[in-house]
Amino acid sequence: MSTTLPAPARTHVPGPATDTDLLEGGRARTYLVKTLGCQMNVHDSEHMAGMLEQAGYVPAAPAQAAAEDVDVLVINTCAVRENAADKLYGNLGRLASTKRSRPGGMQIAVGGCLAQKDRAGIVERAPWVDVVFGTHNLDVLPTLLERARHNAAAQVEIAESLQVFPSTLPTRRESVYAGWVSISVGCNNTCTFCIVPHLRGKERDRRPGEILAEVEALVATGAIEVTLLGQNVNSYGVGFGDRHAFGKLLRAVGAVPGLERVRFTSPHPAAFTDDVIAAMAETPTVMPQLHMPLQSGSDRVLRAMRRSYRAERFLGILDRVRAAIPHAAITTDVIVGFPGETEEDFAQTLDVVERSRFSSAFTFQYSPRPGTPAADLPDQLPKAVVQERYERLVALQERISAEENAAQVGRTVDVLVAQGEGRKDGATARISGRAQDNRLVHLSLPAGLGADGAPRPGDLVTVEVTHGAPHHLVADSALAPGGTFRVRRTRAGDAWQARAEGREEHTHGTGGGCGTAAPAPAGPVVLGLPTLGRPSV
Repeated sequence: MSTTLPAPARTHVPGPATDTDLLEGGRARTYLVKTLGCQMNVHDSEHMAGMLEQAGYVPAAPAQAAAEDVDVLVINTCAVRENAADKLYGNLGRLASTKRSRPGGMQIAVGGCLAQKDRAGIVERAPWVDVVFGTHNLDVLPTLLERARHNAAAQVEIAESLQVFPSTLPTRRESVYAGWVSISVGCNNTCTFCIVPHLRGKERDRRPGEILAEVEALVATGAIEVTLLGQNVNSYGVGFGDRHAFGKLLRAVGAVPGLERVRFTSPHPAAFTDDVIAAMAETPTVMPQLHMPLQSGSDRVLRAMRRSYRAERFLGILDRVRAAIPHAAITTDVIVGFPGETEEDFAQTLDVVERSRFSSAFTFQYSPRPGTPAADLPDQLPKAVVQERYERLVALQERISAEENAAQVGRTVDVLVAQGEGRKDGATARISGRAQDNRLVHLSLPAGLGADGAPRPGDLVTVEVTHGAPHHLVADSALAPGGTFRVRRTRAGDAWQARAEGREEHTHGTGGGCGTAAPAPAGPVVLGLPTLGRPSV
């Protein structure tokens, strides 16, 4: 996934700028953050943008962003896939000429997982990079940019452990109607293919009260949907010894007044407990959606991956979820070609995928990551074998996705209209958004609908599904006489409109969004969850 911040464009009210923030003529420096990787990286980029704006930088206008014509360009990197380094250095190679040709100059900063891994090697390979910073010290970005300008030399600073919990940092939210909320950082699992624990460290859980305060702050600024984030969300509570803490947290977040949709990603099958299923089923605001990473359907391969569950346990979880939440859409991750995977192992994966009936799947060809145990395993598979198996898996999942989505035809769904979800909306005269189960829905508007009645991003539209394709649903019910089409204009849509019109209050409160965040509770917060002291960072 590749995401570029900021979006959408809006009027910016900068804070006090220092001499180093301003260019000749008093113009504030512009910035652009480009993100490669997962939702955690996207949320980290929101913190980077928030810190830059608090320091006096302003977001690039859309035309500037498209041309990368900015004073500061930050690349937030991923290290999960083998081609992550190729993507980074390909981008940096292209930016070298952009930087040379830009009359006013440009600073280039590299952060994220690959920066944590490669460190000063980035500057050695791309000496035109000005700043390199890691996953544990996002807060140093503005300081390093200023230091690099002052010293006219690259600045590399990589912390070995978390310095400041990211959620305490200023945040420039990508969306005003839906937001990410981190409940933990790091991971305690030891999957042999994964480099994330090495780069993001051991799991650190946030206090329940701090999480709820951030959710309440998001709601106060217009959001009606939040997604709880963690490398392994359902192990939340490991730091204070409550294995049922995540289920309790889901119920507490779901009860926040004004919040209409709660999602979370990603859980781990080994730690997924029935109390979480109960919390999902019994909390109306928790959406009927679950991302449950499979990785392999072969018990032998799962053992080699150090995934502490087996295929039948995985399938049992899905059965219990569907029994409690019949319309739940379940998605997954699958890795093809893990070292030593035989044709029999792969056939077992195909069997589990067939039985699981995933609505969609993220499928990956295994790639060795230096520093992971799997990179040194024997029996690394030939590329041709991995590719052929990958194509078979994709074909199977495409068929299942098409069948599962076709089964949605005739259902009435509530779609949260989103910005940028439908790349072909202009050509098809539709708008797009997400149903309760997170399926992407492209929907038509009735003829003669005026601007005052048209749904905005953040509004909710009730429609009937008329067609199912492998990767999306179509809801053209508004075009039929008497067809289902109802718009509920929301305060989230109001917030989107305020941002689009430049009326958004913009004070960069800590963690909460573009407005002032709700303060953390002064005393203990007890919601059926243990009370924690603040992390000592």
